[in-house]
Amino acid sequence: MTTKIIITLIYLAIIFYLGFKGWKSSKQSTDYMLAGRQMNPFVMAMSYGATFVSTSAIIGFGGAAGLFGFPLLWLTLATIVIGVFVAMVFFGKRTRRMGLALESHTFPELLGRRYDSRFIQGFAGGVIFLFIPVYAAAVLIGISRMMEISFGIPYGTALIVISLILALYVITGGMKAVMYTDAFQGIIMAAMMLILIISTYAMLGGLTEAHQTLTDMVNLMPAKLQKGGIIGWTQGANFGTPLWLVIYTTIVYGVGIGVLAQPQLAVRFMTVPSDRELNRAVLYGGLFIPLMTGVAFTVGALSNAVFYKELGKISIAVAGGNMDKIIPIYIEQMMPSWFSSLFLLAMLAAGMSTLSSQYHVGGTALGRDFFERFVKVSSEKSVIITKIGVSITLLAAIAWAWILPPSIIARATAFFFGLCAASFLPIYLLGLYWKGMTKKAAKVSIVGGFSASMFWLLFVHAKESSSIGLCKLLTGQDTLVSSAAKGSWIWLLQWVDPNVVALPVSLALAIGVALVTPKMSKAHLKTCWANI
Repeated sequence: MTTKIIITLIYLAIIFYLGFKGWKSSKQSTDYMLAGRQMNPFVMAMSYGATFVSTSAIIGFGGAAGLFGFPLLWLTLATIVIGVFVAMVFFGKRTRRMGLALESHTFPELLGRRYDSRFIQGFAGGVIFLFIPVYAAAVLIGISRMMEISFGIPYGTALIVISLILALYVITGGMKAVMYTDAFQGIIMAAMMLILIISTYAMLGGLTEAHQTLTDMVNLMPAKLQKGGIIGWTQGANFGTPLWLVIYTTIVYGVGIGVLAQPQLAVRFMTVPSDRELNRAVLYGGLFIPLMTGVAFTVGALSNAVFYKELGKISIAVAGGNMDKIIPIYIEQMMPSWFSSLFLLAMLAAGMSTLSSQYHVGGTALGRDFFERFVKVSSEKSVIITKIGVSITLLAAIAWAWILPPSIIARATAFFFGLCAASFLPIYLLGLYWKGMTKKAAKVSIVGGFSASMFWLLFVHAKESSSIGLCKLLTGQDTLVSSAAKGSWIWLLQWVDPNVVALPVSLALAIGVALVTPKMSKAHLKTCWANI
């Protein structure tokens, strides 16, 4: 325990030094929000990766892999193809160029200025400010569970400690502090994950032996999961079953596509000085992100074999039914004590890098996007409001982390990714590539996508609809489709992720309305495309 405390204190000292360095060099709003647009490609890529791959991915989705098995590796493929290559090459370059031409400092500001609309910037900022605390809570739960199990401290205490540490350097240092610490934390994360995957395969006698052992455990798959459609940890799920829909529509599709419209990731494209840095960042990100997610999902699935070999129980049984505890318990009980100390730092790194970015984006969404642009306060006041917004986002995340139920990390993450995709992705993509996209179409699309997503969440998707209870209050049933014939396609809709429906609705509205509404002025479009 003493070793853990000493190592953690050294780590925090480095973090605060980097935060101080960011604070010292943040003199203008561009420094605070975009790191002065002068970040090198390694720092940008590591910051992007460390922000994308947080404790929600490692602990939350790693725990989900402990429950569902190797099908989650499809999400790793999505992170490589969509989250790195498509994001940086097809979105990153034009985002950087258009953001510079329009002097945009935040993601909602880029959308607002592209469509010359205060409403779009204010609406986008409002959505981000209101809902990013749910995603932040998922990350906060992950690192707090790790601290709870590693240090043996109460979960609530861990929540407060982590949040206070984060507040100190995010509120003061801005984007430079966030990105400096992200890069440092990313290096720690990469080293720990390499050790973790090698050690796990070694415990099971090598790659072939490990996978064969897990395949042979098919008869140990819990009856409830079998009933939902899961065959085995290496065999996956039967097509069209409830859990097949959960894995592929919520986890793989929802998160895999949703990454393209993440405000805390998109803003990083605007922090580099040229396209050359983005090209280089593809290589760094292409190695870092699959290393993080691939290892977490593989180890999560294989933890069943290790736990059964050592304890005679599968992972979810060892974790007491809470899949968010699978990875923390695996690290603490199955790995050497020296590694658990270092891995705790990796999880601190993963959690803090993402949370700092989430709090920063939540604050700028309130100060810059909603109050400065929509309400029209001065830029000096907006920086103060931004810092207040960071504090509010932090407190809201703590509140959500306190009240959300067990096994929630992956679901909360997928919720925010899906909501952002449905609300922002069509107008973001079309705004970068299509001059025929109009202001009215963008307004209809962003409101329609958000509304469709929330409707499906509140009235159709079983997990949220039954938990929130609004549908039950108004209709007397948990979801609008729960009374349909069991096994029918209508009945199965309650496991289809909201983004599967809301994103096409949003895209159709954007294109349809754009075709019948007046085009934007040639002068404005010329400004938008000045650097493209």
